[in-house]
Amino acid sequence: MLFDVIIVGGGPAGLTAGLYTSRARLKTLLVEKGLVGGQVATTEFIENYPGFEEGISGAELSMKMEKQAKRFGLEIIQAPVLNIISAGKKKKIMLEGSQDEYEAKSVIIATGAHPRPLGIDGESTYRGKGVSYCATCDGAFFRGDKIAVIGGGDSAVQEGIFLTRFAERVYVIHRRDQLRAEKILQDRAFSNPKMEFIWNSVVEKIEGDVTVKSIRIRDVKTREESVLDVQGVFVYIGYNPNTEFLRGFLDLDGEGCIITDKKMATSVAGVFAAGDVRADSIKQIATAVGNGAVAAIQAEKYIEENF
Repeated sequence: MLFDVIIVGGGPAGLTAGLYTSRARLKTLLVEKGLVGGQVATTEFIENYPGFEEGISGAELSMKMEKQAKRFGLEIIQAPVLNIISAGKKKKIMLEGSQDEYEAKSVIIATGAHPRPLGIDGESTYRGKGVSYCATCDGAFFRGDKIAVIGGGDSAVQEGIFLTRFAERVYVIHRRDQLRAEKILQDRAFSNPKMEFIWNSVVEKIEGDVTVKSIRIRDVKTREESVLDVQGVFVYIGYNPNTEFLRGFLDLDGEGCIITDKKMATSVAGVFAAGDVRADSIKQIATAVGNGAVAAIQAEKYIEENF
């Protein structure tokens, strides 16, 4: 099947690109391996996206973006992409579990990123048994419990605040002596009586039996170790780009992010990238949307000039 544009990834960047290319009357397919909307769909509440004065839930914003793009003819299928190869000027996209051949005149990569693990003992053992990376997904399972949130950025603080709806106590553990989150989020967190901050500390090990029971913490200044009894551990220490399937096809930086120019063009002609998967991207919905629009416009120009 031949498309003008195939978009890989269905977060805000991919959905915006799909809206633009479909509206430009380009036959467009969006391939998403999971939930359309990406990380945004699992975000409890968004209040810094323009146009929604009272804020909006991530699920609702994702649904609105998807509905709008589909109105102009965007096709969406759900499947993991195994790899992409060049076939002359066109590109072939191989999907897991499908014998169909998908070809495109231009490709936009908007696969985003996934939560970065701590990489400590007990993390993989208790994943889904007390260890989580999504407060909106799993917070309700910890009613009346004590929870540790690892990290000091916007996600850690915002999700920690959300978790106070369910938890008896939320401990925010950060390796520095101050947060990196937006000031407005810090103010809300510091004024929340259910939140407690453990500074200059890292988690060394997650312990339990069937589920999480405690964590071992080390003070990075004094080197002293202590044990904190918790029933849940939520990890927010950054994200790794979803680019494994692109290695050897596109130029990536040291962290695995796609290197692009200002027009979202990658190292392969006709392939563009948008959103969190790009190197040096500012991980915000508004910038992902902007990236998606630019990538779509450049893909349209590429097709006009080459086909």
